[in-house]
Amino acid sequence: MCGRYVINEDPDVLADYFGVHRVVTEPLRHSYNVAPTDEVYGVAEHQGDRLLGVFRWGLIPHWARDRKGPLNINARAETVATKPTFRDSLRRHRCLLPAGGFFEWTPKTRGRQPYYVTMADRSPMAFAGIWASWRDPETRTWTKSCAIITTRANDSIASIHTRMPVILERDKWDLWLDREVREPEAVQDLLIPFPAIRIAWHPVSTRVNSVRNNAPDNILPLPDAG
Repeated sequence: MCGRYVINEDPDVLADYFGVHRVVTEPLRHSYNVAPTDEVYGVAEHQGDRLLGVFRWGLIPHWARDRKGPLNINARAETVATKPTFRDSLRRHRCLLPAGGFFEWTPKTRGRQPYYVTMADRSPMAFAGIWASWRDPETRTWTKSCAIITTRANDSIASIHTRMPVILERDKWDLWLDREVREPEAVQDLLIPFPAIRIAWHPVSTRVNSVRNNAPDNILPLPDAG
């Protein structure tokens, strides 16, 4: 799964990295402890333009009666094409969710040990995401929300967790974002573990366990981590 992650780049940097035509959001505050329901950056296409905007993390399907129910922050690669909550979004509303890295936890004798996972070269990650637009029946206002697709862990991440976000290579972005491609079979092969050799991780302080702690220190290696 992916329950917390990091957004520590400005919109102009992300726009350049992801080949965005237009930025349609104000800058978000850098976050070193992004949590469910937070606003997050997303890259999606609209009428042939690649846009950088903002989504609420926790997908609300367009047919939902209200916001109540599961947060839907993750969608499993194995079932995203068939589960009613996600299948329409996989066909019509795919996106990239930029991240500096993400956190995973492993059990220990007392509590859990958090780890921070990044690209080995520290470049931004491109999570495979899906999104939906939901209209509040009372206020008539729209909410754009998203979920991160997860898959089985690669050989590196498997030592700390059984799952990981799907991270897409640059040469897969066009296909993933293409809104003319609506058959799940056309993108299903993209939903695989990222190469282990290009991933790095290290243990971090348990301060990240609380969403109240949101500072750059959250991603620093523990002093005795080597």
